[in-house]
Amino acid sequence: MPNSLTINLTNNTSHPSVWAYITGLALQKSCARLILTATGEPYFPPSPAKILQPLPVDCAIPLGPPGHTTAVTIPQMAGGRIWFSAHRKLTFLLNPGGPGGGAALVEPSVLNPTDPNADVDFAFCEFTLNADQLFANISYVDFVPRLPIALTLQEAGSGRVQHVSGMAEDGLERVCKSLREQAARDGRPWDKLVVVEREGRPLRVLSPTHGGAVGASFEGYFEPLVERAWKKYREAHSLIRLPGKSHGPVLRINTQAGPGVVDGQVGKGSDELVVGGESFCRPTTADILGCNSGPFTTGPSPVRNAIIPRLAAAFQRSCIADVAEHPSPPETFYRCEPTNHYSRIVHGCNLDGKGYAFAYDDVQPDSGEDQSGKVNAGDPKVFIVAVGGAGAYVGDRMPQLHLQ
Repeated sequence: MPNSLTINLTNNTSHPSVWAYITGLALQKSCARLILTATGEPYFPPSPAKILQPLPVDCAIPLGPPGHTTAVTIPQMAGGRIWFSAHRKLTFLLNPGGPGGGAALVEPSVLNPTDPNADVDFAFCEFTLNADQLFANISYVDFVPRLPIALTLQEAGSGRVQHVSGMAEDGLERVCKSLREQAARDGRPWDKLVVVEREGRPLRVLSPTHGGAVGASFEGYFEPLVERAWKKYREAHSLIRLPGKSHGPVLRINTQAGPGVVDGQVGKGSDELVVGGESFCRPTTADILGCNSGPFTTGPSPVRNAIIPRLAAAFQRSCIADVAEHPSPPETFYRCEPTNHYSRIVHGCNLDGKGYAFAYDDVQPDSGEDQSGKVNAGDPKVFIVAVGGAGAYVGDRMPQLHLQ
């Protein structure tokens, strides 16, 4: 695996004013905070004396006119993000006490209305480049941006191409329309997740995990599904009980790790779902949407930590009570109420159906089709990140590049 990699950044918008920003932790520099400058040079901001200090250098990489590609080279990085903004540049701030003795980077927020980037049209994708591989993905875990992102990766040895399509240019409008229609059907505040800018156009859509930021409460939403799952997997009462035999329907989770397939039931006289010897209380709607609280809090048990993503995904996709074996295939997702209509709609509006819509959206059966919108390879040759959605396509092939 090389110590660095060239990234081709393509402007597929209709705007001449588009910028990229590349941030992350430099693996070969004690994980110090790194951001590339406007000319593509690595910059390690020193720790400032006070909080919320401006970046002292220009880190906005201009992408040039529509259709053009700008090449930049990155070192090995963890927790990397490639940010894009249109019409206006993003504002990154510095705080003291960051990793590796440097600064901590204050990134743009979609939840803080006082953030200087609150009204800026921006998006990002995520990546890690380490000694083993390049791994990158598009993400809708927090929000759907107006700027779609697509990924293309070609492997050096085999020449194989991996492509994640993202959304078309009108992807956000399609998401907004579908959310409004869903709100009209079930009376839930899906429409309130749409963030509208001053000109009246949709700027982004927030995940229901962050619904509280825009007055969209989903309290109590998933509880009927939890009740149905608990009822289905509650151990059946029987006058004759055979030792070692389960009574009633059994939940089976393939941990896809050392523990293998583990069984689960809600025990007699108990209100906890016991899977593989691990007890899970009833999750709330907030637990299900966030995937990291209540019964989905990870800890020291490797068995529990392997169960959590698969159990949480089954609730998000509302297939927990309809399918006994998990992970289940995509045709079982979002088929009953209540379900995560944000995730359903987001997948439906991506041209190839791929993209992280919640934290564990990479859960899939063994040899199953990826849902998460990721590309990865131990020998990356060409990596293209395109923003804007113009000319978006489906299929594992290389696009034509017009390098500046």
